[in-house]
Amino acid sequence: MMERNPADDARFPEPRLTENSVQLLQRRYLRKNGSGLPVESPKEMFVRVAETVAAADRDLELSPSVEAVAADFYGVMADLDFLPNSPTIMNAGTDIGQLSACFVLPVEDDMRSIFEAVRSTALIHQSGGGTGFSFSRLRPSGDMVRSTGGIASGPISFMKVFDAATDVIKQGGKRRGANMGVLRVDHPDILEFIDCKSQEGVLSNFNISVAVTDAFMDAVEAGGDYSLVNPRTGEVVGQLNAREVLTRIVEAAWRNGEPGIIFLDRMNRFNPTPHLGDYESTNPCGEQVLLPNESCNLGSINLSNMVHGGRLDWDKLRETIFLAVHFLDNVISINRFPLPEIADATLKTRKIGLGVMGFADMLFQLGLRYDSPAGEAAATSVMEAVSYWSKEASAELAERRGAFPAFRGSRYEEGYLPVSTGNFGRMPDAPPFDWQGLAQRVAHHGIRNATTVTIAPTGSISFVAGCSSGIEPVFALAFTRHVLDDQEFVEVNPTFERVLRERGIYSDDLAQKVAASGSLSDVEVSEDLANVFVTAHDISPEWHVRLQAAVQRFTDNAVSKTINFPNAATMEDVATAYRLAYSSGCKGITVYRDGSRQSQVLTRGTSSASETSAPAAETDQLRAPRPRPVTTHGITERVPLGCGRKAYITINEDEFGLCEVFVQMGKSGGCTASQSEAIGRLISLALRSGIEVTEVIKELKGIRCPSPAWHNGSVTLSCADAIGKAIERHLDVNGGQELKKVTYTMDFSPECPECGSIVQFKEGCVVCPSCGFSQCS
Repeated sequence: MMERNPADDARFPEPRLTENSVQLLQRRYLRKNGSGLPVESPKEMFVRVAETVAAADRDLELSPSVEAVAADFYGVMADLDFLPNSPTIMNAGTDIGQLSACFVLPVEDDMRSIFEAVRSTALIHQSGGGTGFSFSRLRPSGDMVRSTGGIASGPISFMKVFDAATDVIKQGGKRRGANMGVLRVDHPDILEFIDCKSQEGVLSNFNISVAVTDAFMDAVEAGGDYSLVNPRTGEVVGQLNAREVLTRIVEAAWRNGEPGIIFLDRMNRFNPTPHLGDYESTNPCGEQVLLPNESCNLGSINLSNMVHGGRLDWDKLRETIFLAVHFLDNVISINRFPLPEIADATLKTRKIGLGVMGFADMLFQLGLRYDSPAGEAAATSVMEAVSYWSKEASAELAERRGAFPAFRGSRYEEGYLPVSTGNFGRMPDAPPFDWQGLAQRVAHHGIRNATTVTIAPTGSISFVAGCSSGIEPVFALAFTRHVLDDQEFVEVNPTFERVLRERGIYSDDLAQKVAASGSLSDVEVSEDLANVFVTAHDISPEWHVRLQAAVQRFTDNAVSKTINFPNAATMEDVATAYRLAYSSGCKGITVYRDGSRQSQVLTRGTSSASETSAPAAETDQLRAPRPRPVTTHGITERVPLGCGRKAYITINEDEFGLCEVFVQMGKSGGCTASQSEAIGRLISLALRSGIEVTEVIKELKGIRCPSPAWHNGSVTLSCADAIGKAIERHLDVNGGQELKKVTYTMDFSPECPECGSIVQFKEGCVVCPSCGFSQCS
């Protein structure tokens, strides 16, 4: 008899997925056989997740209705009202069984702890999680190492060890590892840390954030100095001017978006379990603050599905929140943690991170402008509802299942609830919330989860849901999607398209015009449309911060959001945003100046004129390439790339030396093929024009894309890097030359490694609007 397929059950109707969503699920989420082919459908995937997570009810509540719970969980996912974080979708019901996205690992000031953390990182990355570390406990560079009598190399050198380990670990073939590195602003190595990612290729698997204290911000305000403290001895070892250090942070962030800032003391003021320890670090995108060895599983509610008839459906939102909290709590119980110490720390607090996506789409449907008091009020009201109802749901679970084990001694016993108070603007139809009554209920009966709300990046899952990501504004109302065989078509934001069609003004020509810039800036439409349908770059940095602050008021963890600046923004503009983020109650801030990572600036160290300059008479002459001979001879090398393609690099010589390079990217076509052909032609032109081949190699080596690979015992960073190294290997065989070092100040590729479209920087992450690729989720 054939085994029954659970997906055939009438309780599980077909999910509401677009063709683009299905393609992403096939690439990233569906279980695959040994040949890499999917062995389940999207419907079967949702059934797998729903039944696996619902099974926890059997042990937690001795519930006879596990089947009904599974149907509810399936429905909320298949309708795209709620989706859990990627590891849960990928791993629930599989041999991996690790379902959490976020981890923070301790790094103590001894070699054993450091390399135990490296080992733990490898295990977590293999299972699909991201890791955060505070390196603030490590002694500074130049400090004494008593056991050997040597000199300490400092936190940044050990961060490079973690980075190298991450470089070679693919997360189950689906996700590449991501790390957060945090250093306190009062660590003696703070200036080196601020600039540690200014060189190309350094710490490319890390986001970095400076942990800023209230004392530091007070010193900034006063224009005074603050103390640097050696973490090994606790002694003050120096002073720095706070404004000068903030300027150094601002300058680095203005250049390439890093480091970010986390307001450490503010995060710890909202720590519900200080009896267990202090917060020191966050997950890779900065929104999930955790104690050492804690993990957290996340999920997001699709707000665009909560609007009906031009109004927010508060009843549906409450019902979805209760189901989501139930789901996420079950995930903790069935989770297969990568290490016993992580299981122990996580089960003590049972933290969950419920967030939202589709916020910008919700505003479109409600006719509210993102950067307006009405948009700010909507953010406050929705997040108050998410916070209140998620804690109410968690309190109900506690009454049935018990409070989180570390509840006794927590601040909840004192009537604490992690929300900001104040007279904020709210939506006119927002329901009232009895916070004091809920606080008393929690103090008396307990709460199941120590935290419940996190605004996390939703790059992949929002693509599956077909909605805007997180609380970000949309980046484009329309854009050109690239598909196979060099075909292109314009994709229009669904709400924007629906409104245009309702008004009878939609046309392919209009869509093309909007896609040209992504916004309505160069398109003539009615004033009310232009007022509502704004994009990220229509919004001032001040309003980006104000919306983040509005959401933070009712988020007991933190908020993943990028504060977008135009390319012409000044460093003072960035500094103003930092101060506003601090004064308005944010727990951190990440900025990105448009285009700041999309150029690669060549920098050279000091060297003699003979090393860097040709004779003046030669440089004053125009160069012309020598003719290509009829016959050349050479070699072709096949080099695997991190994107899955193979580069076939042909290097030919004539009687004068190297004369041409051809590059073919397997069977790929479109932009990648044309770019690789262009690189080969330009190299050939340079070689036949008398340019030193070593200079060509320098320009190519070190250029990165988001997907490096291993070849011949070393890392291949990109196709350009592969070409440079292939030429270098060819020279080595035929008498190579010593190369001078060249470094670049940026580390970013604007092209998606999967489809070639231009990626976007948002939610502290790189995402592709065309195919759903995300570095972080």
